[in-house]
Amino acid sequence: MRCAVIGHPVAHSLSPAIHRAAYQVLGLEWSYQAIDVEPGGLRAFIEGLDGSWRGLSVTMPHKADLVELGETDATVDMLGAANTWVCRDGTTIVRNTDVTGAEAALRARGVTDVEKVVMLGAGATARSVLAAAIGMGAGEAVVMSRSRERSTKILKLADGLGIRVAWLPFESEPPRCNLIVSTVPAGSLIRRAEDLAARANAVFDVVYDPWPTPLAVAGKIAGATVIDGLDLLAGQAVGQVQLMTGYPVPMDVLRSTAQNGLAEHARL
Repeated sequence: MRCAVIGHPVAHSLSPAIHRAAYQVLGLEWSYQAIDVEPGGLRAFIEGLDGSWRGLSVTMPHKADLVELGETDATVDMLGAANTWVCRDGTTIVRNTDVTGAEAALRARGVTDVEKVVMLGAGATARSVLAAAIGMGAGEAVVMSRSRERSTKILKLADGLGIRVAWLPFESEPPRCNLIVSTVPAGSLIRRAEDLAARANAVFDVVYDPWPTPLAVAGKIAGATVIDGLDLLAGQAVGQVQLMTGYPVPMDVLRSTAQNGLAEHARL
């Protein structure tokens, strides 16, 4: 069977190494590659696939478009974004494993209870991590972004899930919280990393390359629990492998593979 990660850009994705490691553990002689699909090209790409294809890991900028290309579930409908496409026995489904992946990443680092979360950024990944935090007990969220208008989806998500939510301009001073989550480019927080990290018990930066990010470094110095993008990448891949193959794989195996892949990229 054939599988791939698609996105734009995607050449340096760690997903091929992660999924191939999973296939090796499971004893499957499947293939998995990285394919660059430009914005707007997702539907044509999927419609051109033949019966040898089982699944796709879908990353930016295609997560919103994927929702229209298969049977959804409640999580995808709620978030308006998906990251996994699977075709099995003539049925095509799209799912979002970022939510379960984010929760797995948090729990793997000992974060099991979240009351108040601050979100830096408001895109598809931010919505998924927020949903995970709410599932872990968060009753209050503050979304910090550069545009309230472009934050409508995440604000509606929080409100729809029954928690208190507020919006603040990105450069504002954040409140104290249990968890601060960054889904923005690492460089945008260089000047503010120490102040942000000092206000949270745990810091979750979804960026993994380059690593460590300024926020992660500041979090470690401040004594906060630090969760990184590799934790999320491995966590969501566990769900994808399960959906595509029907079998579970250990998260620590995939996380170790991702770490080795990142080190290899750094040497190139």
